[in-house]
Order: sequence, then structure tokens, then C-alpha cells
Amino acid sequence: MAFLKFMNESGFVGWTILLTGIGSLILVAERAKMLYKEYGMNTEEFMGKIQTLVLAKKLDEALLMCAQLEKKPLAAAFKTILEKADRDDDTIFQAHDIALSENTPLYTKRLHYLSMLANVATLLGLLGTIHGLILSFQAVAQADPAQKQALLAQGISVSMYTTALGLAVAIPAMVFFSFLTSRQNELLEEMMEKCGKLAELLTSAHIPNLTRQNVFPDHVPAMTPPTPGAKVS
Repeated sequence: MAFLKFMNESGFVGWTILLTGIGSLILVAERAKMLYKEYGMNTEEFMGKIQTLVLAKKLDEALLMCAQLEKKPLAAAFKTILEKADRDDDTIFQAHDIALSENTPLYTKRLHYLSMLANVATLLGLLGTIHGLILSFQAVAQADPAQKQALLAQGISVSMYTTALGLAVAIPAMVFFSFLTSRQNELLEEMMEKCGKLAELLTSAHIPNLTRQNVFPDHVPAMTPPTPGAKVS
């Protein structure tokens, strides 16, 4: 009841600020779920497994692993790049660019609306302040002396309520925006780094002398010591 009285006394501007706050809350919940739960993964472990499969020439298994995690942007980006693994270097780097352009919006979409809603709540609070002051000045100038005090108090209450409500919505929205933007940037940097390493790994794998077996052979043939007195050819 006290909350309804508070909202009714804050007027139309107050209800508008409340709707802005509900929209901000829904947006925060959706972005937090996606950035921290749905898109989060152990990138180092995933990158290590993919790298091992690529070096072992098991591209089908690498693609299958990415397909199983395709809802995660990093795995989807890896899948796009690995699908071009048998092409020339330029095609692989084009696939790298396409993978980033396709999956980056998954991290960034809708988050900028949270900053906009925080600013709108602040401005609506300011609008309510001005509206309340106008009501107060009208009461002083035009109202009947018997009602002047009540109307003046009503105008001041509208100013204070809408200002407080606007700040109550804007401050948490800006705090959540900062946390979510930090998480978004962290995921973006991880994706750009890992995709770059995968593209480099695939292009260098085309050079025969740089295969894992040639650089780090599994079995080194035993060397036969030369026979004393034998001619060295």
C-alpha cells in the first residue's frame, strides 16, 4: 500500500520511470544469463583439444566437437574456420573474418540499451522534478489561500518522489552495465585471440616441414654407431 501511494503521488512520470526500471531489470537478467552461463566455457581446455585434433589431422573430430557446442559463439566461430581448413591460406583468413563478424554480435547485442535506459530514467526523474516545481509555482500563484499549502506540498512531493525514483533506477542500471560490459569485452578478447591462433595453426599446418610429427616425432630411429676402421661415405 505504501508503495502504491508512493507511485500514485509521483504521477505519470513516476509510473514511466517504474516501467523503465522493469525493462532494465529484464535486460540485466537476460544479458547476465547469456554472458555468464550460456556463452561461458573453459576456453583454454577447448582450445587445447582442438589444437591436438588439428595437429593430428583429425579435422572431422574437431568439427564434431565444435558442432556439439555450436550454441557457444567461440565454438561456432571455430566451426566456421575449420570448415575451410582444407583451402588455401587466404580462404582460411576470410573464414576467420566471417566467423568473428557472425559471432561478435551475440556478445554485444542489446547491452547498449541498458545504458540508454539508465540515462532515460535519470532524465525522467529530472522531468518529474520540473513538473513538480511547476505545480508548486502554480499553487503559489493561482490557488485558493485555503488550498495553497496542500497544493504546494503536493508539487514538492512530486518533485522529490520522481527524482528519487529516477536515481533508484539509474544507479543500479549503470552499475550492472559496467559489470556486463566488462564480461562482454573479456569474451570478445578471448574469441579474437583463440580464432587468430586457430587460423595461424591451420595455415602453418599447410607447410610440410612444420607438422607436429616432423617437429616432435613420436619415434626417433636408433642411430647405429660407426664400425672402427670403416670408411665414412
